Amino acid sequence: MPEIKTYLVEDSPLIRDDLVATLEELTPVHVVGSADNEGTALQWLQQPGQRVDLVIIDLFLRGGSGLGVLRALAAMPSPARLVVLSNYATPAMRQTCLALGADGVFDKSTEIDALIGYCGRIAGGQGATTPATG
Repeated sequence: MPEIKTYLVEDSPLIRDDLVATLEELTPVHVVGSADNEGTALQWLQQPGQRVDLVIIDLFLRGGSGLGVLRALAAMPSPARLVVLSNYATPAMRQTCLALGADGVFDKSTEIDALIGYCGRIAGGQGATTPATG
């Protein structure tokens, strides 16, 4: 499977480290960078030449929010898929994230396996359905 270059926007160092280890062990994800706040994430992602296949975004960050990251990235021409990984994946928040350009929304507590499956499907070139899209 081809490598999925991934950028992670997550404010918790423990969750970030665990997520990187899990995704890199179980999927073809390779995390090329991370940020714990909206400003740093956008600064890195908007640099010319920075190319990623997937951006995984938490909603609550040290500064700014995941919704701000989604808004900014959705306005940029980019082939990257955008997914939200949050403990606050309510039905209303899922719809908000999708409306802002997210390709999918996953609950940190109950849908890590679904995120792993999603990564495997996009690496295999298959359609990537998510809990938010069916």
